[in-house]
Amino acid sequence: MATVGNQLPTQAVSKPTSGKHGNVLPLWGNEKTMNLNPMILTNVLSSPYFKVQLYELKTYHEVVDEIYFKVTHIEPWEKGSRKTAGQTGMCGGVRGVGTGGIVSTAFCLLYKLFTLKLTRKQLMGLITHTDSPYIRALGFMYIRYTQPPTDLFEWYDGFLDDEEELDVKAGGGCVMTIGEMLRSFLTKLEWFSTLFPRIPVPVQKVIDQQIKARPRKVPQKETQEDEDGFAESGRQGERRRSRTPRRTPSPRRSPKRSRSRSHHRERERHGPSFDRELERERDRQRKEREGRDRDRERGDRGDRERRRSRSADRNRERKRSRSGSRDRRSERKEKERDGGDDRSRRKDRDHHKDRGTERERSRDKKSRGETDDRRHKDDRERHRDERKAKRSSRSRSRERRHKSGAEEKSRKRERSHSRERDRERDGEQRSHKRSRSKERSHHQRESSNDHSRHRSSPSIE
Repeated sequence: MATVGNQLPTQAVSKPTSGKHGNVLPLWGNEKTMNLNPMILTNVLSSPYFKVQLYELKTYHEVVDEIYFKVTHIEPWEKGSRKTAGQTGMCGGVRGVGTGGIVSTAFCLLYKLFTLKLTRKQLMGLITHTDSPYIRALGFMYIRYTQPPTDLFEWYDGFLDDEEELDVKAGGGCVMTIGEMLRSFLTKLEWFSTLFPRIPVPVQKVIDQQIKARPRKVPQKETQEDEDGFAESGRQGERRRSRTPRRTPSPRRSPKRSRSRSHHRERERHGPSFDRELERERDRQRKEREGRDRDRERGDRGDRERRRSRSADRNRERKRSRSGSRDRRSERKEKERDGGDDRSRRKDRDHHKDRGTERERSRDKKSRGETDDRRHKDDRERHRDERKAKRSSRSRSRERRHKSGAEEKSRKRERSHSRERDRERDGEQRSHKRSRSKERSHHQRESSNDHSRHRSSPSIE
């Protein structure tokens, strides 16, 4: 696992070859973001320069030519597009993940190189280029962002003492050599307002030991005049010389060196007047800057004149408004004097009219009150009649219910009496029948006894 800048840890891609052998470059970290800061990457992808102009560039040589003409620093943001003044500690602007600005052409072209998937040979061509130090700087930065940490020192080893100078800050003011820049790449994580991919601690220790074992080479003095000048300055001059030593031009690069293959191709395309076109392009850029400055000055002058004219117009309007208000006040006073009597008459008339209307209103109110009282009385009488009718109907229904209940009770009593009578009759009849049956049985018994007696008498005789 490898932690990349401010991003989450990502799995390192397996590299096909180790060291500086083979033409296919390994890729360390994220395959899509090139381990860039998310804010920088979003600004690169949304910038019109990357989407329109760099989209038309399809080859490695075209991108190198674009770097030669366009890149003037290798800071991630353009000058004045990102305000981080007054922010300290863990503020977003200090850590490089806060509000973005206008992303620089250097980082747009760096990501364009990443989209081309450079080979080892092309990358070596970048870092050994002789036309511009910014082409070399972008090559070294490409190595710092995409190559494994274990291979960084092998890439930078032959260039740690390179004395070619370049200004890395937007707007100028931070000149350093290629060797100093590479040492800062290896030993520091921060680069202006962004962060490089983190190097593991064991690898960082090894790199620090190798850098300490290889001290910087102090450049020789160019001329004896410089020695005399520094000798006169004394100790202060020695301190300054120790802090910022003067660098000699790189022996690898002569002032009258030839262009690269890409620029030879440009010469073939545009003819022998390629240098003249370059000068014209630079003059045109200077004129554009001067024109912008003039426009700004004219705009400032116009704003001042507008402010002055606006203030004069405001003063005139105030004076006019004051004079108009005075005239109006005088007219009002005259009208009040002339129309005082008319107003009093009107007030009397209005007062009489108000009295008449009040009387009419009072009459209307009285009549309305009487009608309302009458309605209320009628309603009360109706309610009383309705209540009486309801009470009488209730009493009648109660009487009917009472009468019907008494009749039912009498009927029930009669029924019960009739039933008792029937029961008594039935009992009498039953008793009468029983008595008759008893008499019959008694007679039968007596008759049977008499017959038996008559029969027994002759036998006895």
